[in-house]
Amino acid sequence: MIDIKDNLAIIKQQIFQACQQSNRCADDIILLAVSKTKPSNLIEQAYQAGQREFGESYVQEAVDKINALTHLSQLNWHFIGPIQSNKTKLIATHFSWVHSIDRIKIATRLNEHRSAQDTPLNVCLQVNISGELSKSGVTVDELPALVDFIDGCENLTLRGLMAIPEKNAEKTSYIKMFELFDMLKLSHEKFDTLSMGMSNDLVPAIANGSTLVRVGSAIFGQRE
Repeated sequence: MIDIKDNLAIIKQQIFQACQQSNRCADDIILLAVSKTKPSNLIEQAYQAGQREFGESYVQEAVDKINALTHLSQLNWHFIGPIQSNKTKLIATHFSWVHSIDRIKIATRLNEHRSAQDTPLNVCLQVNISGELSKSGVTVDELPALVDFIDGCENLTLRGLMAIPEKNAEKTSYIKMFELFDMLKLSHEKFDTLSMGMSNDLVPAIANGSTLVRVGSAIFGQRE
């Protein structure tokens, strides 16, 4: 039996302890509950326990859950997975945040599909900070051009950067991400999100400036 309320409390305590170790305020860290592959009833349990931010990676599965949970008025949906061109309309229509933009083509389509009557879509650019061939993400050298393009998209608001450092990554990967984040923050008024850190690297991510950590199985149990 999964006790989601207790699991959330444990993760929040881990965040609090990580913040204490790095002289940061726990209130500055957003917990994103990664709910991909998990049923709507578990998401609702987490919501009733106070969780508001949820991350999904599979578009159609996510849309089905979003439609089923419209009665939860404060629920905030983040898309965190790789983006296929033919899924951009669904993402732009149903999500408030996208963390995984890594090329101009995808940004273009999201901007076109986001209705001007809606609030702009909050976006983070995914950086392949460890240079892994198996991972999505823009390179550090390619990042400025993508930033410039997003700045010209009226239906997108650049909010930050996202990264998935390689397992057991050296501290330099986290430091480099924070340096990129800190640099861009100077020229972007709403740039406030460094989406970095999961269950296995929550401590070093927070120690090096992460403002949002993505946690799934520690809240909802292992994926089936």
